[in-house]
Amino acid sequence: MDIWEIDKLMLFIAFVIPGFIAIKCYQLIFPGTERPTSEKLVDAVAYSSINYAFLMLPIIAVENSQLDSVHPFLYYLFYIFVLFFAPIMWVLAWKYLRTRDFFQKNAPHPTAKPWDYVFSQRKPYWVKITLKDGTVIAGRYAENSFASSAPAEEQIYLEEAWIVGDKGGFERQKNNTAGVIVLHAEISHVELRN
Repeated sequence: MDIWEIDKLMLFIAFVIPGFIAIKCYQLIFPGTERPTSEKLVDAVAYSSINYAFLMLPIIAVENSQLDSVHPFLYYLFYIFVLFFAPIMWVLAWKYLRTRDFFQKNAPHPTAKPWDYVFSQRKPYWVKITLKDGTVIAGRYAENSFASSAPAEEQIYLEEAWIVGDKGGFERQKNNTAGVIVLHAEISHVELRN
């Protein structure tokens, strides 16, 4: 049994590639825990099968037509769409459904951690981070700031570090700094202000 025979290679491409693309696209949109590739293979085949189930009528129509002999370019273009673009389309549709209020009444939000949910919105905040030893770090989270996302540990880079006054307000920006990075292990809690 030679895996490089054309029929086996075509089966592999047909039933693994669309599912693999869907899995990778979903992971980009909703980062989560990383799983071994061996576990993803079964999911990839399942998602590829779902892709074909959704596209069954167009595939049957194309196969019953003379498109492959009359317009081979359109025929191959259709299957490029089926293999590479439709899986992305299904993930985007699933994302749309999963983030709607009517769907979330009966299912959890697809973003696993509040940290990822809040910082993925890329909204600017004034941030006060209280460390486990009670120290307060304050700063501005804006367009040049960054927060890690799953599966990485929670870390945050604030592009501006600020001095906190006696009453807890933001007094002024610290001089000669390029911001501050706070590591996950040190954080007790984070306060966000508009």
